[in-house]
Amino acid sequence: MARLYFRYSAMNAGKSTYLLQVAHNYNENGKEVLLFTSALDGREGVGFIASRIGLKREAQTYDADSDFFELLDGVDVACVLIDEAQFLTHDQVKQLHRWAHQVNIPVMCFGIRSDFRGEPFPGSAALLVLADNLEEIKTVCRCGKKATMNIRTNEDGSRVLEGEQVLIGGNSTYRQVCAKCFYQDV
Repeated sequence: MARLYFRYSAMNAGKSTYLLQVAHNYNENGKEVLLFTSALDGREGVGFIASRIGLKREAQTYDADSDFFELLDGVDVACVLIDEAQFLTHDQVKQLHRWAHQVNIPVMCFGIRSDFRGEPFPGSAALLVLADNLEEIKTVCRCGKKATMNIRTNEDGSRVLEGEQVLIGGNSTYRQVCAKCFYQDV
């Protein structure tokens, strides 16, 4: 029986690299996969899944209005892989969960759990509830402890504590931190 998977971590843990490796493994075994990424992610161009280590692959995009029942209708693939899954809506996660179980094709979602304020993303919250399999991808904080949180910094490196959950464009950067470091500057 196919399942809905959620692979999550803080920033910079290699989620996109992991996803691209899974796609490569399926392809190496003669199996087709379908890749999706959020239309909000334009770091390497809209419609691409890219890792910070240089791997890159074209993908279909989704946004809050996308209907996965329509997008996946009649597809002939061995697996569906979704990057930036935190940007899914609750209803989209429900669609993916139902679809995986009805058509017996696994769906693997990769994303972060929370934003720079420590608030959950809607897609991640839904995945934590509905995913049949959860896996934390681990990464480390600058202090050496396991990073589980994310912070946003501005151009001069100062921490940003308020603002929109998703910032498109601009000079902001994100960094993974442990819980102790997350609360250090609050």
